[in-house]
Amino acid sequence: MAGARPEQGQLTRDNDLSRTAETEAAIDAMVDGLNDHDIEGMGRFFDEEFRWLGNAGCGVKMGLDQFQRHWQMPFQHAFSDKVCIDEARVVQGQWCAAFGRQEAVHSGEFMGIPATGKRVEIRYMDFWKVVDGKVVDNWVMVDFPYVMQQLGVDPFDGHGWERFDSHRRALRTGERDEGEHPLAKEGDR
Repeated sequence: MAGARPEQGQLTRDNDLSRTAETEAAIDAMVDGLNDHDIEGMGRFFDEEFRWLGNAGCGVKMGLDQFQRHWQMPFQHAFSDKVCIDEARVVQGQWCAAFGRQEAVHSGEFMGIPATGKRVEIRYMDFWKVVDGKVVDNWVMVDFPYVMQQLGVDPFDGHGWERFDSHRRALRTGERDEGEHPLAKEGDR
């Protein structure tokens, strides 16, 4: 049975591949600015009207002012001594994708959880579109449930699908997991 065939890659259709080096330099500088905890100077890296499109729990911020007031400042209040580490980047034309982690101290309220002083890892994935040396769009996935779990709160109330993992070690080491999902049906294999 054939599935749907919607148009794919609409946003990258007109990607200017000659801009790869410019995009990489812009993202390098922007990450350095974030690691310097620079709020006032973010206009060097982000267009005034850029869109920050986050997952549930993070929200959508329209423009630099909203990003600063409703993401960057609250984030820095909740997490101090923060450093951003892009573990991998792929840059092509005006687009850059990255995943990585932030390491920080939980020093302020986060998702209703009072400061614990615990050091946490905040995993993320970012897709940036850079035009004329500035980020104009930023799609973000921040793993807030993982952060909450590190702080002793189960956001899934025991219903997270980690319970189906037969070997958590396989996830960390890359070894093949030969276990069977407890809900797998004969026809699903």
